[in-house]
Amino acid sequence: MAETKARGGLHMVSPVDKPIVECRGLTKVFKDFWMRPRVTALDGLDLKVQPREVFGLLGPNGSGKSTTIKLMLGLLFPTRGRVAVFGKLPTETLIKSRVGYMPEESYLYRFLNARETLDFYGRLFKLDRRDRQRRIGMLLEMVGLDAVQRRPISEYSKGMQRRIGLAQALINDPDLLILDEPTTGLDPLGTRQVKDLILMLRDRGKTVLLCSHLLADVEDVCDRVTVLYGGKVRVEGTVSDLLSVSDSSLIETDRLSDETLEKVRQLIEGEGGKSVRKIEAPRKKLEALFLEIVERAQQDGLVTSGAKSGGRVAEFLADRGGEQAATQGEDLIRELVQPEAPKPQPVEPAPPKQPTGPDRSAIDELVQAKPDKEEPVKPDESKEKEASVDRSVIDGLLDKKDDPS
Repeated sequence: MAETKARGGLHMVSPVDKPIVECRGLTKVFKDFWMRPRVTALDGLDLKVQPREVFGLLGPNGSGKSTTIKLMLGLLFPTRGRVAVFGKLPTETLIKSRVGYMPEESYLYRFLNARETLDFYGRLFKLDRRDRQRRIGMLLEMVGLDAVQRRPISEYSKGMQRRIGLAQALINDPDLLILDEPTTGLDPLGTRQVKDLILMLRDRGKTVLLCSHLLADVEDVCDRVTVLYGGKVRVEGTVSDLLSVSDSSLIETDRLSDETLEKVRQLIEGEGGKSVRKIEAPRKKLEALFLEIVERAQQDGLVTSGAKSGGRVAEFLADRGGEQAATQGEDLIRELVQPEAPKPQPVEPAPPKQPTGPDRSAIDELVQAKPDKEEPVKPDESKEKEASVDRSVIDGLLDKKDDPS
């Protein structure tokens, strides 16, 4: 078992697990109008993202980070090399249904509110109405926007738009979450919440790829990092290995008196000519101080019109969420590939046949009608002869009607 160290402690990654993302010799060359090579964004990139880890993709502007992400999403095609996501091409619909993406810029519909926005993205993943509403409520509480969920997106600050962008990236319960500058525009409170959320998602079995220029955020949450420059990998490894300093020692203890510090200094200097370079009291991070101020303000009952502290992580973002997402993706592909069964057309009743002549049976019934047995009538030959219909005359008329000539 290989182990990587993150802020939350040791995180175990099995070496036999198949990579979630794998790039081999990945090269992307952008060409001009005349198809001449203009910019080489990636040059033979080899990269692996293991399951259940937070992977940091770092580098200066123009180093190829955004191009790498677009290739992973199937938005661009490589010039050479291969990129695989879950062992398949990233352009497959099943793969896209298992990926959540938060772009660097929040491209949202300005006239929709937060709930309508998440409902729209939930419909794209074919989530039924009950499941959509359940997930929307959980996500809005998680990102701290449940109190302003009816406000249009155009009225949101940039930080609030980043929060709803994170919620839309999680609506399909993805196995792989790609975050491009997720903390841009967020206040320190929102930044801390996003970092805590990333660690919680990792602990629940998700894989997170984080791209950020805020190196302190990357240091807090990432298990492994890769630094790009000129489209090539310059450094790759665990955060603890890359940041460890081998030529110094750090001792942390309770506050010591001046006399004790002087004794420690003399002891160190007497050991092989070592010297004490610095002795100072530790300091808080500015982030910790900011969070303490916000927490005290919330305890005092102060009201804010913006986003509030996020709630607990949505329950559907669990370890088995990937199976559900894969099943949904398979259903979506099956629906797209298999033609829809033709609907049975209603059969119209056949029009009744028009008789070519008078109905002889009806006439026969009228002619041969027998008198009612309950009221017998005495035969009167003279009256019966006058009232009876001459059957021969009727037969003659009918025969003449049926004759085509």
